[in-house]
Amino acid sequence: MAKPGAESDPLLGRARGGSGDCPAGLATCRSVQASPGAVASWGLRIDQAVVFIEDAIKYRSINHRVDARSLWLYRWYYSDLCQGTLNFAIYLILSLAFIETPSSLSRTADVRYRSPPWEPPCGLTESVEVLCLLVFVADLSTKGYLFGRAHFQKNLWLLAYLGVLIVSLVDWTVSVSLLCREPLRVRRLLRPFFLLQNSSMMKKTLKCIRWSLPQMASVGLLLAIHLCFFTMFGMLLFAGEKDDGQNRERMTYFRNLPDALTSLLVLLTTANNPDVMIPAYSRNRAYAIFFIVFTLIGSLFLMNLLTAIIYSRFRGYLMQSLQTSLFRRRLGTRAAYEVLSSMSGKGEASPQGVGVKPQNLLHVLRKVQLNSFHKQALIEKVCSYGDVPLSASEFQRIFNELDKTVVKEHPARPEYQSPFLQSAQFLFGHYYFDYLGNFIALGNLVSICVFLVLDADVLPGDRDDFILGILNCIFILYYVLEMLLKVFALGLRGYLSYPSNVFDGLLTTVLLVLEISTLAVYRFPHPGWRPQMQGLLSLWDMVRLLNMLIVFRFLRIIPNMKPMAVVASTVLGLIQNMRAFGGILVVVYYVFAIIGINLFRGIIVAPPGNGSLAPANGSAPCGSFEQLEYWANNFDDFAAALITLWNVMVVNNWQVFLDAYRRYSGPWSKIYFVSWWLVSSVIWVNLFLALMLENFLHKWDPQSHLQSLAGTEEATYQMSVELMFRDILEEPNEEELTERLSCHRYLQLCRPLSWGQAEPGDKEPSPSCAAHQNHPRNSRWCFRAESRHAAFFWWLPVLAFAAAPYSDSSGKALQGGRPTCR
Repeated sequence: MAKPGAESDPLLGRARGGSGDCPAGLATCRSVQASPGAVASWGLRIDQAVVFIEDAIKYRSINHRVDARSLWLYRWYYSDLCQGTLNFAIYLILSLAFIETPSSLSRTADVRYRSPPWEPPCGLTESVEVLCLLVFVADLSTKGYLFGRAHFQKNLWLLAYLGVLIVSLVDWTVSVSLLCREPLRVRRLLRPFFLLQNSSMMKKTLKCIRWSLPQMASVGLLLAIHLCFFTMFGMLLFAGEKDDGQNRERMTYFRNLPDALTSLLVLLTTANNPDVMIPAYSRNRAYAIFFIVFTLIGSLFLMNLLTAIIYSRFRGYLMQSLQTSLFRRRLGTRAAYEVLSSMSGKGEASPQGVGVKPQNLLHVLRKVQLNSFHKQALIEKVCSYGDVPLSASEFQRIFNELDKTVVKEHPARPEYQSPFLQSAQFLFGHYYFDYLGNFIALGNLVSICVFLVLDADVLPGDRDDFILGILNCIFILYYVLEMLLKVFALGLRGYLSYPSNVFDGLLTTVLLVLEISTLAVYRFPHPGWRPQMQGLLSLWDMVRLLNMLIVFRFLRIIPNMKPMAVVASTVLGLIQNMRAFGGILVVVYYVFAIIGINLFRGIIVAPPGNGSLAPANGSAPCGSFEQLEYWANNFDDFAAALITLWNVMVVNNWQVFLDAYRRYSGPWSKIYFVSWWLVSSVIWVNLFLALMLENFLHKWDPQSHLQSLAGTEEATYQMSVELMFRDILEEPNEEELTERLSCHRYLQLCRPLSWGQAEPGDKEPSPSCAAHQNHPRNSRWCFRAESRHAAFFWWLPVLAFAAAPYSDSSGKALQGGRPTCR
């Protein structure tokens, strides 16, 4: 089942939570024990159940404090306001790289035309940065208080969070002390950590990469042997002294061992194919065998084997993550059940937990933060039980409603009395009317293409836009008429209930406004319609903008074509659920861009000038950095560094960058670019490919769209992302849930004396009592509010928080009373 130290969130989800359900390394699971017979108040138990259900909904850990003040702080911390503030602080501190020195606030990155950018005064960005760091201090302190010192000391992410904050604050102090003239800002390299630690999915992705490293390293070793073998073989093969063709090949690509290794590494990515083969192949056909065999083994076998390994490891990691997420949801709902089952009435405790009263669960659900659709579905499900107490299995089954996707119901169509209007409503509301609109839109698109071809060699000032202007007027009038007829047939609310209609109607309205503006400024089309520019845009610019919107509107055909709609929905699902993968890409881009700025800033200068690589006569070798005019690909500022890294990640012509930066800064620069290629093109792209494969395989599986959930009635559920693999996930059993709950640091098991020989004063239960209390049907749980009256320290500095001694309650509170955690 789920690992104790697993992350809190589902793989494709967006919630956050702590990590670890049972603190590792503890000899026993300790509890905070209340005085004999003491129970929490009715209101506190309701709040505890609310928080546990919210944890289950968001797949968060439940190993947090459960007293009244801690629950208030916990809900406040996970509120939209606090999480929005934290996310904004992360976005803000990452965005400072565009403004800080070297600033990216210039029109172009080309060193030939770039003007000196605006540089912020010292203290401006530093003030914003320290505010963000204070937000992170409060975030870390709050987490430490809510989950306790033991969790903090054993969680490597929180310890790293503390270390990054300390280094950042010290480096910020040094920067301010030196009036922002320090040669290196270490904290800039650490900023992406704030993004990583705030997303459990990113932690999961990094864990997946770590798990895949041994297999990836084995394939990497094979690749290295493959490269070295063919490098030596190639240098021996093309080391002739007499044949001019062989000399040309040797001097171009096999001049020395580093150059030969670089040439074959680039050939492995097929970026310089067939350039590297042509000189030798032109001399002798047999030389092609060398390059073909190298490409077959390296590119088509070993590189694809690496992709298969990453995909297989990713799928296994995905299964384990979803299994952990399912276990967390079941554990949270079971904890809420145990809280509510101890209540028989307001302010009373039930001595024998026979179940949960539906009215108590309804009271809890009304306080839970949940979208209206799922909340209404849960309330209706609870009401269907009447006044019969809910058992544990029934309680868990109720929350299967959370797995249902929202199916939007369209409003009823307006009713017309006239037979003519009814016939018109049927005609214009039929899907064939959509097909007619798509056919008209296709005709408009074809007309635009025809005029683009005919006017390809005509200057904008010499074009006669009369015919195209007339056609655009006719098509736009039809689009407006089509929109009005659909509103008539479906009603305004019914029309707006379809996303495709909203998209179509919005663009139609914009087209109408733009066409009216064009006619108002340049009058009606007529032969020789080439008026002078008036206002902000010329007639040609207005027509171009109009045609671009018409082309964009043609995307309306996607919902009407089922195969295309499936692909489009998969792509949209990827965009919605790949935020963690996008976050990983942002992190690696950010780190490599900062490193690139520190290594290569200012080494590319505009020709002519001292240090320029351009030859003295102004001519440059064909295909070189200078001849291709790649001057904008530099590391002089953060934005330029990002674009340069993107161009290298695509690997098209990346050998040009390797050669140019080798000549600019030295051969050691190849290590930087090869490392970037491995991280971006090999690891991240393959992880993204694995995610795409999982989504497309599910979307194209006809059995996966409607599927019954195990343990439910015959009702069918539309598959959400979390349910994609529900048929192969294992439901946690009662013993696992009970054992994990017994490991809760702030949870106490109330044991009836009849189960064993323990007396009220005993600190340890008898073996029979300890064995009996593990049975799920006989377990009774109770929670106590901690009696600690110390003021909240979550707002204190992190150093004070780390040094402050923790005790979960009094010194006696951590004595015995727990079964051993496995």
